[in-house]
Amino acid sequence: MYELIQVTENCFYFDCPAKIGLVKTGADRVCLIDSGNDKDAGKKVKRALDANGWTLEAIYNTHSHADHIGGNQYLQKQTGCRVYAPGIERDFTEHPLLEPTFLFGGNPPRELRHKFLMAQSCDALPLTPETLPAGWTLISLPGHSWDMAGFRTPENVVYLADCLSGAETLEKYRISFLVDPAAYLATLEAVAAMEAERFIPAHAEPTADIAPLTRLNAEAVREIGDRIVGLCREPLSFEEILRRLFEVYGLTMTFEQHALVGSTVRSYLTWLKESGRLEAVIRDNLLLWQAV
Repeated sequence: MYELIQVTENCFYFDCPAKIGLVKTGADRVCLIDSGNDKDAGKKVKRALDANGWTLEAIYNTHSHADHIGGNQYLQKQTGCRVYAPGIERDFTEHPLLEPTFLFGGNPPRELRHKFLMAQSCDALPLTPETLPAGWTLISLPGHSWDMAGFRTPENVVYLADCLSGAETLEKYRISFLVDPAAYLATLEAVAAMEAERFIPAHAEPTADIAPLTRLNAEAVREIGDRIVGLCREPLSFEEILRRLFEVYGLTMTFEQHALVGSTVRSYLTWLKESGRLEAVIRDNLLLWQAV
């Protein structure tokens, strides 16, 4: 775990649950793409930097989920590196309480205030094309998170953050976290058309051919959408839809899963409503969802 894998002369990644990219920008200077899930991840990265005599200049966060920004604070304090985050992700990076608050839809209880949903805060700067090292390209990848970004390096290595999951991950979690299924499908279509020396998804194996994985992820999204529409042949409340989905996919309800999967299902309901497949009606002071 946390083995540093070399991809090209200057592009690497740490092999860990949410892959961390590392790109050399000079003889002894490097940048990171994300920082892992916590302080311990940051310590492991720092040991690798020290062992290679590398100076960390900046961390470029793809998005603000805790498993991607958890090492920010430690590494920033240890090295003085700059941290960049795109769009609204910067606000969540600087104010991590926003993440469980967003998921819960109000003041989050203690069951949601832990390192897997709420990283330590750090100082973050706006991520724009102008802030990138020479020759890098910023790639917009919305859908999994609001303003998630990826990066193409001068050696044509593309770091794809969380816009793709491997087959095993899809099978394990069944309903992958999304804030906007419509934007996510558009992102997958754009990624499928890309070419690169190597693609590095955070939660799938590196590959030179990304199209099959984009199709697999798109099929999973459409299948869940179809399943929800099928359930809503009769009017159902959100909680009943969620309960039935947990049964269909063999998931186990916990406080955290209710927040994560529940937030995703709400996003599906919005997508299906806006695309004309569901309608929302209020009966006896209940908001119900029904197939059109």
